[in-house]
Amino acid sequence: MIERLAVLGVGLIGGSVALALKRAGRVGRVVGYGRGRANLEAALAVGAIDAIADSPEAAVAGADRVLLAMPVGAMAATFARIAPHLAAHALVTDAGSTKQDVIAAARAGLGPASARFVPAHPIAGAERSGAAAARADLYGGRSVILTPLAENRPADVEAVADLWRACGAQVVEMAATEHDGVFAAVSHLPHLAAFALVDELASRPQAQTYFRHAGSGFRDFTRIAASSPEMWRDIALANRAALVAELDAYLSRLSAYRDALAAGDADTLMQSFTRASQARSRWQPNGSNLENDP
Repeated sequence: MIERLAVLGVGLIGGSVALALKRAGRVGRVVGYGRGRANLEAALAVGAIDAIADSPEAAVAGADRVLLAMPVGAMAATFARIAPHLAAHALVTDAGSTKQDVIAAARAGLGPASARFVPAHPIAGAERSGAAAARADLYGGRSVILTPLAENRPADVEAVADLWRACGAQVVEMAATEHDGVFAAVSHLPHLAAFALVDELASRPQAQTYFRHAGSGFRDFTRIAASSPEMWRDIALANRAALVAELDAYLSRLSAYRDALAAGDADTLMQSFTRASQARSRWQPNGSNLENDP
């Protein structure tokens, strides 16, 4: 039982953790902190939090568990602020979509207390954001990836894993470097592609004509372009080395398509399209995995 949980960044992700733990009867009191008072009031209204803290320092005071569910670019400063105010028994986790940069920030900001920081990445989200969109079933059947530190105690890793399992998630472990490489390819690059396509069409004088006639294919491909610009700016920059490598590979494949189209090379297109179609058919996604889709 978590007597007191501090949620720093009470949006869809953090608010849903609080609601899930409350539904499971696994948390006593939830204190929330965030930049927007209106959003925190909404979190109170939906029952995600029980009290609003005026600062991250006040939020974590006396907390057994601390969750950072803010954009990854804001975590470094937050770690430094909360470090002197953490209880000796408090465990800290996060919900960031990149891990190597967050781990470095935690070690720098938390100092010795970083041994009690167990990094996490919930693979869940929705088009709507903010506390009003939070729901208790967001993590049901979804994956949460832990990237434990060498200095973490096994018991602390298990305690954080138990927190996420109480939310309904399936917990797996992965090295931080592997995590960032995988998600550069399957998450960060698709977001970049969706943002780029929508931005390019929106910049055209006849943009409304294109959007008016767009069908389900465009809707499905660009759905994630409705995600938080601030959050995805931070993710892209935080994982830029791996993301640039994936972008180069993708651009190379697009260039090959362009050459095949220009040459009228039906065979090359057919072979590539067939491989892609078969690979996509073999993959059975567990519903919508729009990330947090911090």
